[in-house]
Amino acid sequence: MLAQTGKRLTTRITDHVLDKLQHAADLVGATLNQFVVQAALDRAERIIESESTIVLTRRESLRLLEMIENPPPRKERFKKLMADYQKGNVNGSDSSVEWSPR
Repeated sequence: MLAQTGKRLTTRITDHVLDKLQHAADLVGATLNQFVVQAALDRAERIIESESTIVLTRRESLRLLEMIENPPPRKERFKKLMADYQKGNVNGSDSSVEWSPR
């Protein structure tokens, strides 16, 4: 009995798309399945990378670092919420604070 090597992905495509994919696979010396899987994986990795990376200009990065090192003063509403949270979280348990937007 053959060992299962992975999951199967099935899709329907036009003859034109099939011909183009097969031609590209032939050019790189891969089977059609190898080519399609590798192309999809490459694209998925690029999308994941672009969606998980924030690119800042030099000016933006310096501003961010400045705000981290010297945060703006806390507003009274924030201080009250933090105090309420800490009162309810005295034993380290995960408690919630009553909060509603303005």
